Amino acid sequence: MNKYSEELALVKSYSCSEVFVTVVKMWNAVAKILLRTKVHQDYSRTLLLVQKGRSILTRPPSSRNCWQHIAGAVQPFNVSTSIQKVEALDVNNFVRIHWEDGSKSLYPAVWLRDNCQCPDCFLHSAKARKLLLEDLDVNIGVKEVILTDRQKVYITWPDKHTSEFEAEWLKKRCFSEQARAEMQEELFLPECKYWGSDLQLPNMSFEEVLHSDESAYKWLSTLKKVGIVLLTGAVTRQGELVKLGKRIGFLRLTFYGPTWQVEDKRDANNVAYTSGKLSFHTDYPVLQHPPGIQFLHCIKQAATGGESEVVDGFHVSNKLKEQNPQAFQILSSTLVDFTDVGVDYCDFTMQSKQRIIDVDYRGQVVRINYNNATRDTVFDIPAEKVQPFYAALKEFVDLLNSPEHKFTYKMKPGDIVTFDNWRLLHGRRSYQSGTEISRHLEGAYADWDVVMSRLRLLRKIVQNGN
Repeated sequence: MNKYSEELALVKSYSCSEVFVTVVKMWNAVAKILLRTKVHQDYSRTLLLVQKGRSILTRPPSSRNCWQHIAGAVQPFNVSTSIQKVEALDVNNFVRIHWEDGSKSLYPAVWLRDNCQCPDCFLHSAKARKLLLEDLDVNIGVKEVILTDRQKVYITWPDKHTSEFEAEWLKKRCFSEQARAEMQEELFLPECKYWGSDLQLPNMSFEEVLHSDESAYKWLSTLKKVGIVLLTGAVTRQGELVKLGKRIGFLRLTFYGPTWQVEDKRDANNVAYTSGKLSFHTDYPVLQHPPGIQFLHCIKQAATGGESEVVDGFHVSNKLKEQNPQAFQILSSTLVDFTDVGVDYCDFTMQSKQRIIDVDYRGQVVRINYNNATRDTVFDIPAEKVQPFYAALKEFVDLLNSPEHKFTYKMKPGDIVTFDNWRLLHGRRSYQSGTEISRHLEGAYADWDVVMSRLRLLRKIVQNGN
């Protein structure tokens, strides 16, 4: 008798119930045997009926089918998402799941009913909920719970409606702190790499980004993490940014058009359309929802001057918070007026109120809104708070301009810089202007919603290998 025959004999020597209980512990041995043994697979199921907090084993596999049952259970699924037992708890209307890995999860009955996946409650073609909230009993309890194949949970509700949930679906939506954090990371990719003057500017081929899903995924994931990526090798003509917009979905239309030309213009309607120095700023804080991403395509570059400068606004904001918490508090709580009036794609008169530093419910910086050129003369705060605000803003700007924080580079014709307009502040050194146009950039915007949508889709394609 060889090694694997001995293992097979050992497994068969157990009683049916013993084998069934110890299936996970013997997984490796069974898997090896199955690779070498043809086993007929029946379709009998073991149901664990759970009612009023008690688990009852029904339809146990017969001795004849015991080995077949185990063989049928060896399928390509994650062992950790296999369910050992479920129970309905009368207290607070919860369902508790005991996982094979020893962990437990609590699911509120009202949440389970609200997220029923049946065709009456959920439109699968749109992946959208059909169940109306006004039809939901927020105090609902569970009539009975049935577990099948350790992979599906069936719930019968008091009104006899039934719901079915996959183990993997439930596991990913577990309400534990760790599971919630993992799901949020998967959905929003919050990883952020801060930098200063030591930035190693990421660069990629423009053509590869357009034609390779893997390259496009790398571009957008790096853009999300680092905040800036330089694309190289674009043709030096207008219209290349439209291609980039189509790659992600579409560009953001603003009052300056779907794309716009950054040149030294006579009677300029924007300070960017001059040859002078541009201080660090984010674009369009005058909009209630500023563009999340900016693209700048270098078509022609000045021989001297015109260098680009960028700074990580999130990193500097955190430095300010450490250095002067009061200044950070002022800039993250004071609403500042912004204005922009003119004619371009159409005529416009815009007003907004923004905090220089936007923070979320956790106190983490999520957006910088600062453009000194469009900061309004109107300031809607009490007079005694004005000077402290200016002092806080000046300290922030001084940190932005610190040599240890800013990164300087010069674009070449064919370069396209793509960066996070909510995180990075950008500027430009002055350049010599002449009778002919000496420097020409084409610009465009995109929203983070569009970029994140494409990033998630590309991640799925790359991970699935198709």
